[in-house]
Amino acid sequence: MLDKNPDQILDIELLHIKNEFSNKNPNIILCSEPFHKAEFLNIFINSIGYQVIFLDFDLLYTGYVVSEMIKNKSNVEIYHINKVDWAQKISQIAKRISNEKILLIIDSFNGFYNIFNEKESGRFVNASIMLLSSISKDSDSLVIITALARKNDKHEWILSPGGRHIINLKKSGTYHLKKMDDSLILSSLNQIETKQKIFKISSIDY
Repeated sequence: MLDKNPDQILDIELLHIKNEFSNKNPNIILCSEPFHKAEFLNIFINSIGYQVIFLDFDLLYTGYVVSEMIKNKSNVEIYHINKVDWAQKISQIAKRISNEKILLIIDSFNGFYNIFNEKESGRFVNASIMLLSSISKDSDSLVIITALARKNDKHEWILSPGGRHIINLKKSGTYHLKKMDDSLILSSLNQIETKQKIFKISSIDY
């Protein structure tokens, strides 16, 4: 069971979060507000000194970069992938992350599933995530996946809209992101945890 009153960890430079993420791959971040998701990803990318590959399926992050609300960074490569070129792109990315330390961001599960039909989506998406997460260990790369999600009547996290259940991998870390006042709050959701972890990121620190 999770601790009902966990302590918040003030994570000014995201050192605790990066340490948490490094122990689990992939790391899945659930959020109900797309703007909070984009804010967190931007802050996290700013804390990374190595190469970032950003697979933008919902185009929100790209929109912020194009409008210059988010600064375009030299170490960030943004890709827009469709059903036609996904097999080629995943092969290229898999090769790179097996040889080079990379932060791979898949934003988001919702958009990823939408490029395939209902029958195909689960098989292709799950297999792709498992492959990339497995290969990333060879180079100490990191995989982060976002999802717009909500709880259903059974208190299970599901994609919103759509209602599809969130992928559950044994070694993944699953977190819920929300905003309170001027701070982003990232809370661990893994039921195997003996104590829930809550990280607080104050926007005034960035």
